[in-house]
Amino acid sequence: MEEIQWQRPSRCAGSSNCPEVAVTADAVHIRSSLLPSSTARLTLPEWRDLLAGVRNGEFDV
Repeated sequence: MEEIQWQRPSRCAGSSNCPEVAVTADAVHIRSSLLPSSTARLTLPEWRDLLAGVRNGEFDV
């Protein structure tokens, strides 16, 4: 099994509540630093769609 290297945004350096992302050869894994045992696995097209939605404000409240 491939070892996953989790990364945090640089703005979360001192925080304990951050999104974390790990990119592998065939997927992007995301999790919250508050609940690291619960992860989501996205395909690369799903990841691109998620990022596009965030950039376009689709999740703004």
